[in-house]
Amino acid sequence: MSPAGCPHVNGFKVDNWKQNLRVIYQCFVWTRKRKAKSCICHMCGAHLNRLHSCLSCVFFACFAKKHIHEHAKSKRHNLAIDLLYGGIYCFMCQDYIYDKDMEQIAKEEQRKAWKMQGMTPACCHSPCCVRVCVPGTGEKYSTWEPTKRELELLRHNPKRRRITSNCTIGLRGLINLGNTCFMNCIVQALTHTPLLRDFFLSDRHKCEMQSNSCLVCEMSQLFQEFYSGHRSPHIPFRLLHLVWTHARHLAGYEQQDAHEFLIAALDVLHRHCKDDNGKKANNPNHCNCIIDQIFTGGLQSDVTCQVCHGVSTTIDPFWDISLDLPGSSTPFWPLSPGGDGSALNGESHATGATTLTDCLRRFTRPEHLGSSAKIKCSGCHSYQESTKQLTMKKLPIVACFHVKRFEHSAKLRRKITTYVSFPLELDMTPFMASSKESRMNGQYQQAVDPFNNDNKYSLFAVVNHQGTLESGHYTTFIRQHKDQWFKCDDAIITKASIQDVLDSEGYLLFYHKQFLEYE
Repeated sequence: MSPAGCPHVNGFKVDNWKQNLRVIYQCFVWTRKRKAKSCICHMCGAHLNRLHSCLSCVFFACFAKKHIHEHAKSKRHNLAIDLLYGGIYCFMCQDYIYDKDMEQIAKEEQRKAWKMQGMTPACCHSPCCVRVCVPGTGEKYSTWEPTKRELELLRHNPKRRRITSNCTIGLRGLINLGNTCFMNCIVQALTHTPLLRDFFLSDRHKCEMQSNSCLVCEMSQLFQEFYSGHRSPHIPFRLLHLVWTHARHLAGYEQQDAHEFLIAALDVLHRHCKDDNGKKANNPNHCNCIIDQIFTGGLQSDVTCQVCHGVSTTIDPFWDISLDLPGSSTPFWPLSPGGDGSALNGESHATGATTLTDCLRRFTRPEHLGSSAKIKCSGCHSYQESTKQLTMKKLPIVACFHVKRFEHSAKLRRKITTYVSFPLELDMTPFMASSKESRMNGQYQQAVDPFNNDNKYSLFAVVNHQGTLESGHYTTFIRQHKDQWFKCDDAIITKASIQDVLDSEGYLLFYHKQFLEYE
């Protein structure tokens, strides 16, 4: 990387820029006393709410509420500094940036702050990790610098595993142990979930279970197997045994539902690793385990009384969204095409195909509950008819969509083979609770903001089911690099084209957020 990774930094490097930057680090980033007294958002008055300081003028504003973005846009001040961790953000690049000179100043001022507070960077818990335990001053986010011993080890072990465009590291088949394709396809999707991979390969799990019954430990071993470089198919017998132990409804050699296995696996993983970090989390499950950090979102349910129009709102956690299909016994199909967000997600109704956006419109459309499902209204103090509407209050990092292809009722059991068009990139903005005011009669009037990337997702895995309800087989498409896709069919892995992925039937669709922000 060049010394100036961002082209917009040079505009800041004029006059006494180094001294000005040092003052900001000294007074507002690496110190607690002045930060506590001075750092409030100049627009809303919030204190320490991901505050950023403009590098071109004396202005503090919060990042989470976009107040610093508004200032940058109106004043054309492109750079700001994160007052909690010291990172430099460029509003033109829409990302945190690296600059060698700025990084050097930040390190120098941080060391000075440690010295003044009687701290040294030596309070680490392992030889390969530098953790600085200074509350409120970049805690746990210090840069890693190798020790002399580590440098010596690196010199004696010069061989490095390089990731190239045609690299197959992470690709590995799984032996079918007798109708276990439902498990294999989900394992492939989970092992190629970026943040989950990073968690397990960095050895973050601290097991406190007494016996060898921890599913998280087994998943950790599984990730090691997948990314070891071995090409022979792996035999997941221990994983299957642990699933049978902790999810007894999946025990046996009968064919099971891949969606049911996904939810059961996430539930067991959640239970086995929820004690890794005792902190409360900002997700609807209020759990800080890696499963809830990645997969948990918040679903808002608004029930509106038809008499007094009072609204009762509840927010429930979810790991996936189950979507109805045309041809099922559920009402509200068909929907009129267009004006809904299909264009926003690059989908087309030209062939008459149902799109993923259609299914999401159906899911978030107001539903009249009818006279047979009256609720007691807190405003009217009597039972009244009402409408119910679901929207997304908080989006997860990984959004999993379950296309309901298997219909079970008292009268029939069948598979729905309706083709659903799904995009490589998905914008969930029209389906957010915050967009509800812009919605009229199920039509979305939301203005498209090309610079708002908060709710944009990229497809990284697709689970498909071939065959009938009684006899079928599961396979998975997974994304290895940006535009490289592979088909995982138990022990056999073959290269696939993007068109192969988009033409597939689609049973479970996994999308990953394009932009992540720490809280």
